[in-house]
Amino acid sequence: MENSSFPIRSWSEDDKPREKLMLKGKSVLSDAELIAILIGSGSREESAVELSKKILKSVDNNLNALGKLSITQLMNFKGIGEAKAISIIAALELGRRRRGEEAIELTKITSSKIVFEVMQPIIGELPHEEFWILYLNNSNKIISKVQLSIGGITGTLVDVRLVFKMALEKGATGLILCHNHPSGTLTPSDADKQITRKLKLAGNNLEIKVLDHLIVTETNYFSFVDEGIF
Repeated sequence: MENSSFPIRSWSEDDKPREKLMLKGKSVLSDAELIAILIGSGSREESAVELSKKILKSVDNNLNALGKLSITQLMNFKGIGEAKAISIIAALELGRRRRGEEAIELTKITSSKIVFEVMQPIIGELPHEEFWILYLNNSNKIISKVQLSIGGITGTLVDVRLVFKMALEKGATGLILCHNHPSGTLTPSDADKQITRKLKLAGNNLEIKVLDHLIVTETNYFSFVDEGIF
Protein backbone atom coordinates (compact mmCIF):
# COMPACT_ATOMS: atom_id res chain seq x y z
CA MET A 1 0.00 0.00 0.00
CA GLU A 2 1.63 3.25 -1.06
CA ASN A 3 -1.01 5.51 0.47
CA SER A 4 -0.16 5.57 4.17
CA SER A 5 -3.42 7.40 4.95
CA PHE A 6 -5.44 4.37 3.89
CA PRO A 7 -7.35 3.11 6.96
CA ILE A 8 -5.43 0.27 8.61
CA ARG A 9 -8.63 -1.66 9.26
CA SER A 10 -9.08 -1.99 5.49
CA TRP A 11 -5.74 -3.70 4.91
CA SER A 12 -5.41 -7.47 4.70
CA GLU A 13 -4.19 -9.23 7.85
CA ASP A 14 -0.85 -9.96 6.20
CA ASP A 15 -0.32 -6.31 5.23
CA LYS A 16 -1.12 -4.80 8.62
CA PRO A 17 2.27 -5.32 10.33
CA ARG A 18 4.13 -3.64 7.44
CA GLU A 19 1.81 -0.68 7.41
CA LYS A 20 1.87 -0.44 11.21
CA LEU A 21 5.65 -0.18 11.05
CA MET A 22 5.41 2.58 8.44
CA LEU A 23 2.90 4.60 10.46
CA LYS A 24 4.00 4.00 14.05
CA GLY A 25 7.64 2.86 13.87
CA LYS A 26 9.40 -0.45 14.44
CA SER A 27 9.46 -0.35 18.25
CA VAL A 28 5.67 -0.70 18.61
CA LEU A 29 5.53 -4.01 16.76
CA SER A 30 5.42 -7.27 18.68
CA ASP A 31 7.89 -10.07 17.96
CA ALA A 32 5.13 -11.92 16.10
CA GLU A 33 4.40 -8.89 13.92
CA LEU A 34 8.07 -8.47 13.05
CA ILE A 35 8.32 -12.13 12.06
CA ALA A 36 5.12 -11.76 10.07
CA ILE A 37 6.81 -9.05 8.00
CA LEU A 38 9.65 -11.47 7.28
CA ILE A 39 7.40 -14.27 6.06
CA GLY A 40 5.00 -11.97 4.22
CA SER A 41 1.95 -14.24 4.23
CA GLY A 42 0.41 -17.01 6.24
CA SER A 43 -1.76 -19.88 5.07
CA ARG A 44 -5.41 -20.18 4.15
CA GLU A 45 -6.23 -21.04 7.74
CA GLU A 46 -4.31 -18.25 9.50
CA SER A 47 -2.69 -14.89 8.91
CA ALA A 48 1.06 -14.30 8.96
CA VAL A 49 0.78 -12.85 12.47
CA GLU A 50 -1.16 -15.88 13.76
CA LEU A 51 1.36 -18.23 12.15
CA SER A 52 4.22 -16.24 13.71
CA LYS A 53 2.58 -16.46 17.12
CA LYS A 54 2.34 -20.23 16.71
CA ILE A 55 6.03 -20.47 15.81
CA LEU A 56 7.01 -18.31 18.79
CA LYS A 57 4.81 -20.31 21.15
CA SER A 58 6.68 -23.48 20.14
CA VAL A 59 9.87 -21.96 21.62
CA ASP A 60 8.16 -20.35 24.64
CA ASN A 61 8.41 -16.92 22.94
CA ASN A 62 12.20 -17.02 23.25
CA LEU A 63 13.97 -15.41 20.28
CA ASN A 64 17.29 -17.04 21.20
CA ALA A 65 15.62 -20.44 21.01
CA LEU A 66 13.95 -19.48 17.73
CA GLY A 67 17.35 -18.60 16.29
CA LYS A 68 18.52 -22.17 16.95
CA LEU A 69 15.76 -23.83 14.91
CA SER A 70 16.85 -25.41 11.65
CA ILE A 71 15.30 -24.84 8.25
CA THR A 72 13.66 -28.25 8.48
CA GLN A 73 12.18 -27.53 11.91
CA LEU A 74 10.70 -24.23 10.70
CA MET A 75 9.27 -25.91 7.61
CA ASN A 76 7.25 -28.21 9.86
CA PHE A 77 4.86 -25.27 10.32
CA LYS A 78 2.19 -25.13 7.63
CA GLY A 79 2.73 -22.00 5.58
CA ILE A 80 6.51 -21.93 6.09
CA GLY A 81 8.43 -23.02 3.04
CA GLU A 82 12.17 -23.09 2.53
CA ALA A 83 12.42 -19.41 1.49
CA LYS A 84 10.47 -18.19 4.54
CA ALA A 85 12.47 -20.41 6.87
CA ILE A 86 15.72 -19.03 5.46
CA SER A 87 14.44 -15.45 5.88
CA ILE A 88 13.71 -16.05 9.58
CA ILE A 89 17.10 -17.67 10.20
CA ALA A 90 18.97 -14.93 8.32
CA ALA A 91 17.18 -12.12 10.19
CA LEU A 92 17.90 -13.65 13.60
CA GLU A 93 21.54 -14.23 12.68
CA LEU A 94 21.87 -10.56 11.69
CA GLY A 95 20.42 -9.63 15.09
CA ARG A 96 22.95 -11.86 16.84
CA ARG A 97 25.84 -10.30 14.89
CA ARG A 98 24.57 -6.80 15.64
CA ARG A 99 24.66 -7.58 19.36
CA GLY A 100 28.26 -8.68 18.92
CA GLU A 101 29.23 -5.46 17.16
CA GLU A 102 27.52 -3.34 19.81
CA ALA A 103 29.39 -5.23 22.52
CA ILE A 104 32.73 -4.56 20.85
CA GLU A 105 32.24 -0.87 21.56
CA LEU A 106 32.34 -1.70 25.30
CA THR A 107 36.09 -2.04 25.16
CA LYS A 108 36.96 -0.79 28.65
CA ILE A 109 36.36 -3.47 31.25
CA THR A 110 35.04 -2.00 34.48
CA SER A 111 32.85 -4.88 35.64
CA SER A 112 32.11 -8.55 35.05
CA LYS A 113 28.84 -7.53 33.39
CA ILE A 114 30.75 -5.80 30.60
CA VAL A 115 32.81 -8.95 30.05
CA PHE A 116 29.55 -10.89 29.75
CA GLU A 117 28.18 -8.38 27.23
CA VAL A 118 31.33 -8.74 25.14
CA MET A 119 31.51 -12.53 25.25
CA GLN A 120 27.88 -13.69 25.31
CA PRO A 121 27.34 -13.06 21.57
CA ILE A 122 30.53 -15.02 20.84
CA ILE A 123 30.20 -18.09 23.07
CA GLY A 124 26.93 -17.83 24.99
CA GLU A 125 24.81 -19.81 22.54
CA LEU A 126 27.31 -22.39 21.31
CA PRO A 127 26.41 -26.09 21.60
CA HIS A 128 30.01 -26.91 22.58
CA GLU A 129 32.47 -25.48 25.08
CA GLU A 130 35.12 -22.91 24.12
CA PHE A 131 37.83 -21.28 26.23
CA TRP A 132 38.75 -17.65 25.43
CA ILE A 133 41.10 -15.04 26.82
CA LEU A 134 40.62 -11.28 26.81
CA TYR A 135 43.95 -9.47 26.79
CA LEU A 136 43.87 -6.00 28.40
CA ASN A 137 46.19 -3.01 28.50
CA ASN A 138 46.96 -1.00 31.63
CA SER A 139 43.74 0.99 31.12
CA ASN A 140 41.73 -2.25 31.24
CA LYS A 141 40.83 -1.86 27.56
CA ILE A 142 40.60 -4.96 25.41
CA ILE A 143 43.60 -5.39 23.14
CA SER A 144 42.57 -8.75 21.78
CA LYS A 145 40.12 -11.63 22.16
CA VAL A 146 41.68 -15.03 21.57
CA GLN A 147 40.06 -18.46 21.34
CA LEU A 148 42.38 -20.76 23.24
CA SER A 149 40.60 -24.07 22.86
CA ILE A 150 37.45 -25.82 21.70
CA GLY A 151 35.97 -28.59 23.84
CA GLY A 152 35.75 -29.04 27.57
CA ILE A 153 38.59 -27.78 29.73
CA THR A 154 39.06 -31.31 31.04
CA GLY A 155 39.48 -32.54 27.47
CA THR A 156 41.87 -29.81 26.36
CA LEU A 157 45.38 -29.07 27.54
CA VAL A 158 45.57 -25.35 28.26
CA ASP A 159 49.03 -24.22 27.16
CA VAL A 160 50.07 -21.78 29.88
CA ARG A 161 53.21 -20.79 28.00
CA LEU A 162 51.21 -19.91 24.90
CA VAL A 163 48.76 -17.82 26.96
CA PHE A 164 51.52 -15.64 28.34
CA LYS A 165 53.61 -15.66 25.17
CA MET A 166 50.66 -13.97 23.43
CA ALA A 167 50.25 -11.61 26.40
CA LEU A 168 53.88 -10.47 26.08
CA GLU A 169 53.60 -10.12 22.31
CA LYS A 170 50.46 -8.00 22.63
CA GLY A 171 51.88 -5.89 25.45
CA ALA A 172 49.04 -6.96 27.75
CA THR A 173 49.23 -6.18 31.46
CA GLY A 174 46.14 -8.16 32.40
CA LEU A 175 43.88 -10.87 31.11
CA ILE A 176 40.44 -12.32 31.77
CA LEU A 177 39.56 -15.99 31.29
CA CYS A 178 36.20 -16.86 29.75
CA HIS A 179 34.50 -20.07 28.81
CA ASN A 180 30.93 -21.17 28.22
CA HIS A 181 28.79 -23.90 29.71
CA PRO A 182 26.35 -25.12 27.01
CA SER A 183 24.41 -26.98 29.71
CA GLY A 184 23.41 -23.66 31.25
CA THR A 185 24.87 -24.44 34.65
CA LEU A 186 26.86 -21.67 36.32
CA THR A 187 28.68 -23.86 38.82
CA PRO A 188 32.45 -23.98 38.22
CA SER A 189 33.95 -27.44 37.95
CA ASP A 190 37.12 -28.56 39.70
CA ALA A 191 38.88 -28.25 36.34
CA ASP A 192 37.65 -24.65 36.02
CA LYS A 193 39.11 -23.82 39.43
CA GLN A 194 42.35 -25.65 38.74
CA ILE A 195 43.13 -23.88 35.46
CA THR A 196 42.26 -20.54 37.08
CA ARG A 197 44.75 -21.11 39.88
CA LYS A 198 47.38 -22.33 37.41
CA LEU A 199 47.11 -19.28 35.14
CA LYS A 200 46.85 -16.84 38.02
CA LEU A 201 50.07 -18.17 39.57
CA ALA A 202 51.91 -17.98 36.25
CA GLY A 203 50.65 -14.45 35.71
CA ASN A 204 51.89 -13.31 39.12
CA ASN A 205 55.38 -14.49 38.25
CA LEU A 206 55.32 -12.48 35.00
CA GLU A 207 53.54 -9.46 36.50
CA ILE A 208 50.60 -10.02 34.15
CA LYS A 209 47.46 -10.13 36.27
CA VAL A 210 44.69 -12.66 35.72
CA LEU A 211 41.82 -10.36 36.67
CA ASP A 212 38.84 -12.72 36.56
CA HIS A 213 37.38 -15.91 35.11
CA LEU A 214 33.84 -15.88 33.74
CA ILE A 215 31.59 -18.80 32.99
CA VAL A 216 29.12 -17.65 30.34
CA THR A 217 25.75 -19.17 29.46
CA GLU A 218 23.04 -18.04 27.10
CA THR A 219 21.44 -15.66 29.57
CA ASN A 220 23.74 -15.32 32.58
CA TYR A 221 27.29 -15.57 33.89
CA PHE A 222 29.40 -16.56 36.88
CA SER A 223 32.35 -14.38 37.91
CA PHE A 224 35.05 -15.92 40.10
CA VAL A 225 35.85 -12.45 41.47
CA ASP A 226 32.24 -11.47 42.18
CA GLU A 227 31.64 -14.77 43.97
CA GLY A 228 34.77 -14.34 46.10
CA ILE A 229 36.53 -17.53 45.04
CA PHE A 230 39.27 -15.91 42.96
